[in-house]
Amino acid sequence: MSLAVKTTYENLALTSVFNGVMQTPLFRAFDTYCQAENGAPKRRAYAAFVAEIYQHGDSLTELSEKLVFENENVYVKAVAQNKKISAAILSAAKRELAVFSEFAALTVSDFAADMGVSESDLPAFSSKKKDFVGAYQKRLRSIGKYGYGIFSAHGMFRLSDDREIEPIISADKTTLASFVGYEKERERVIANTRAFVENRPAANTLLCGDAGAGKSSTVKAVANAFFDEGVRLIELRKDQLHYLPYVMGKISGNPLKFIIFIDDLSFRKSDDDFSMLKAALEGSASAKADNAVIYATSNRRHIIKESFSDRDGDDVHRNDTLQETLSLSERFGLVVLFSKPNKALYLEIVRELAARRGVQMSGEELDLQAEAFALKKGSRSARCAEQFIDSLL
Repeated sequence: MSLAVKTTYENLALTSVFNGVMQTPLFRAFDTYCQAENGAPKRRAYAAFVAEIYQHGDSLTELSEKLVFENENVYVKAVAQNKKISAAILSAAKRELAVFSEFAALTVSDFAADMGVSESDLPAFSSKKKDFVGAYQKRLRSIGKYGYGIFSAHGMFRLSDDREIEPIISADKTTLASFVGYEKERERVIANTRAFVENRPAANTLLCGDAGAGKSSTVKAVANAFFDEGVRLIELRKDQLHYLPYVMGKISGNPLKFIIFIDDLSFRKSDDDFSMLKAALEGSASAKADNAVIYATSNRRHIIKESFSDRDGDDVHRNDTLQETLSLSERFGLVVLFSKPNKALYLEIVRELAARRGVQMSGEELDLQAEAFALKKGSRSARCAEQFIDSLL
């Protein structure tokens, strides 16, 4: 075994603080390579090692940095929570980061020397020297913006059916600049999020109103806009609201800020999840985290679905029950109404989208066709305007 590969392998064997990094496919492949016998077994192990690098590009250094910086360990958690860190952990972390620097700087030439073959005979990868110790310390100083673990690399997450918070790989990339109209409504959501980021009082927010007005897209665009300031979005389905205390517990103490997003919210009055959301909105300790706000969208101003028979039910205190169900939306500190656009706003959206996307058509003809399209759809909306432009393209 070449000196560079052997030394790095032996030093990595002592990894403790960043032990989770050693369980990743890249480092497991390196371990397999180092233990393989010379000849074909070692060559196959090298090919598997490089194949893992290729899954993420061609840079061993960049992939190593990603794995180290995303690792959730006792050191980064302690820093995030402003806890005292023992000298032993500090020393171990610094030593291990230095070893990762050595590993990330390994070259094809090092492996060629180890196998006794020509470098030109091996599949290539790139690498360079990088100070992981200094880079990690810099990262920790801005941990409120970068976070750690899976939250450091992704902006939007969902709760899986087995209660794992997992990243949405193909997350919506909508930006605030992509919208036309509803500036005042959107600005209220932006201002509330800005207050949240700056540790000023921020309200749980309900975006309600007509379908296709851009309520959900607004929430996602705001989350994207504040990503570099430490905001992450976790989407919960309505049927997952009973997991709200669990999610709050998982993110409590994290230096990042979280938007808990509930899309298309509505309840039957008998829904068990009604009380869980109510508790969170009222600040119940079990269902609320200091670093989280709830943003919900609904096509209904009053979120509880009710029938006329509900108003004439046999509840002894019928009025109290009625107020209980109808007032859920009032428990949101901020309610933003996205009304159906009038004709002028609808056509303004159509014209702006047409200009952005290079539609060649006279203004009068564009307006006539846009109105005809809305008539077929049954109503005007921002979504209808976008669908109309799509149909022209």
